[in-house]
Amino acid sequence: MIKILKYLTLPEWLMAAGSLVFIVIQVWLELTIPHYMAEITTLVQTLDGDMSGIWRAGGMMLLATFGSLTAAIVVGYFGAMIGTRFSKRLRRWLFKKVDSFSMEEINRFSTDSLITRSTNDIMQIQGLITIGLLIIVRAPIMAAWAMTRIAGKKIEWTLATGIALAMMFVVILFFMFFVIPKFKKMQSLLDNMNRVTRENLTGLRVVRAYNAEGYQENKFEQANNELTDTQLFTARAAASTSPIMGFVMSGLTLAIYWIGAYLIDGAQLADRLPIFADMIVFSNYATQVIMSFMMLMMIFILLPRATVSAQRINEVLDAEPAIVGGTKTEGLEGLAGEVTFKNVSFKYPDATDYILEDINFTVKQGETIAFIGSTGSGKSTLVNLVPRFFDVAEGEVLVNGIDVREYTGAALNNKIGYVSQKAVLFKGTVTSNVAFGGNGRGEYELDDVKRAIAIAQGTEFVEEKEGAYEAEITQDGTNVSGGQKQRLAIARAICRKPEIYIFDDSFSALDYKTDRILRRELKKETAGVTSMIVAQRIGTIMNADQIIVLDEGKIVGQGRHKELLQSCDVYLEIAKSQLSEEELAI
Repeated sequence: MIKILKYLTLPEWLMAAGSLVFIVIQVWLELTIPHYMAEITTLVQTLDGDMSGIWRAGGMMLLATFGSLTAAIVVGYFGAMIGTRFSKRLRRWLFKKVDSFSMEEINRFSTDSLITRSTNDIMQIQGLITIGLLIIVRAPIMAAWAMTRIAGKKIEWTLATGIALAMMFVVILFFMFFVIPKFKKMQSLLDNMNRVTRENLTGLRVVRAYNAEGYQENKFEQANNELTDTQLFTARAAASTSPIMGFVMSGLTLAIYWIGAYLIDGAQLADRLPIFADMIVFSNYATQVIMSFMMLMMIFILLPRATVSAQRINEVLDAEPAIVGGTKTEGLEGLAGEVTFKNVSFKYPDATDYILEDINFTVKQGETIAFIGSTGSGKSTLVNLVPRFFDVAEGEVLVNGIDVREYTGAALNNKIGYVSQKAVLFKGTVTSNVAFGGNGRGEYELDDVKRAIAIAQGTEFVEEKEGAYEAEITQDGTNVSGGQKQRLAIARAICRKPEIYIFDDSFSALDYKTDRILRRELKKETAGVTSMIVAQRIGTIMNADQIIVLDEGKIVGQGRHKELLQSCDVYLEIAKSQLSEEELAI
C-alpha cells in the first residue's frame, strides 16, 4: 500500500499535510469539551445566582463543537479531493499501461482481471484514502491524547478502562487472524465472477444454441456462491463489531459511573463535588479512547482489501512490456512494402514446442503473398509477427529491409493495414470506425472514408442505413451482419493507405461474388501495395504472386497455384476438397 502512495503528487501531499493540521485541531477541540462539561457541572453545584460562568463555559463548548465540525468538513473535503484525483490518475495510468502491453502480458494478467483492477481495485484504494485519511491519523492521536488526559486519575477507573481495551484487542486479534484473509481473497473471487459473467455474455448465442443455459447457470452459481459466502462472512464479522463496541462502551460508561457512585458515597462531603466532576471528565475521555479503537476497526475492514488492490495495481504498473519499440522510423530506401522472413521460428512464452519453424520467404512491393494450411498450422501466428503482436524466438522479420524490432511502434504500425481474423468494430459511427486511429499523415477526409468503403464493397449497405456514413455502430458491431462488419474492417485498413496489407482470414464471411469483386478492386485501387493474406479458401488466393503452404508450423510448399498443384500434396488435397475437376484442370 505504501508503494502506491509514491504516485501522489505534491499538491496532494500538501492537502494531506493540511488535513493533518486540521485533524490535530479537531482532536484538540473535541478533547476540550469534557473540560468545559466538568466546569459547568461544578458551577451548577455551586450556583449562587450568577449564570455568567455557565454561559461562558457553554459558549466555549459550542465554539469548540463548531470548530471541530468545521475541521472535520475540511478534512473530508481534502480526503475526497485526494481520493478522486488519485483514482482518476491511476485509471489513466492503468489504461495507458495496458494499452502498451503485448498479447503476452494480456494473457498473463487475463482480460477479466485487468478489468477488475481498473475498476473495483481502484475504488478500494479511493475509499481507503477518502475515509482512511481521517481515521488512520485521527484515531491514534485521539487515543493517545485522551489517555494523557485521564492519566493519574482514580486507579479504579483506569482499571475499568484497561479491561475495556483488553476486550477491544481481542476483537482486533480476531479480525487479524480470521477476517482479514477473507478480505484479501475477495478480490480474486471478483476476478472469477467477472470472468464467468463476461464469458457467458460474449458466448450467449452459442449457449442458447446448445441449450446450455443450465450449465452456465450452474457455473455462475458456483462462482456466485463462493463470493457470496466470503462476503457474508466478512459482512457478518464487520457488522458484529458495532454491537460489540457498543456493549464495551456502554459497559465502560456504566462501570465508570458505578465506581464513581461508590467513590462519592465513601468520600467526605467536601471531596464529593471534585470526584463527581472527575467522573464526568473521565467518562468522556474514556469514551473517546474507545471511539478511537472503533475507528481503528473500520481501518481493519478497509485496509486489507485496499492493500491487496494496491498490490494488484502495482503488478500492472510495474510490469515491463515484453515488446519494446526501437528507434527507427523509416526502412531502407527503395524497399517500400517489402517483407522478409529469415530463418524465423516462434513459440509462445513458457511453451516447449515451436509453433513455427525455420520460415523463409520474401514478398516485394506490390506483390500478394498468401498463406494456406490446415487449422492450427500457424498461419495467423505467422502474419501476427509482422506488426509485432509477438516477437520471434529465432530469426528476423524484416520490413523494408529493417528488423521490425528496430522500428518505433508508431512507425511500424503506420506501414501496416491490419484486418484481424475476428472483425472488430467500436461503438460510434461508420465514419469513426473506418477513419479509426491515424496513419501519421493527419486527419482522414470524408472522401477517404467513402473511397475505402467503396473498394470494400460496402457503399450500398452503408448508404441504405439511416444517417449513411454517420449511421450508428453499436459496441462490437452487433447491429450489422458478419459480412458487413468484415467489409467495414477491411475499409478501415484501406483508409489508412498503408504500405502493407495483412488480411488474417478476413474474407471468410463474404460470399464468393463479393470476395472476387473486392479483391479485384483492391488490387486495382491499391497498386504498389504489398498484401499478405491468410485464407481457408483456395478461390481467395489462386491469383496470388506467391502461395505458402503450412503444415504443423513448417513450410511444405511454396510457389504459384499451378505449381503447387503439381508439387505439393498438402495443397493438392486442399484444392481437391474445394475445387471441381474442371477448376483443377485449368
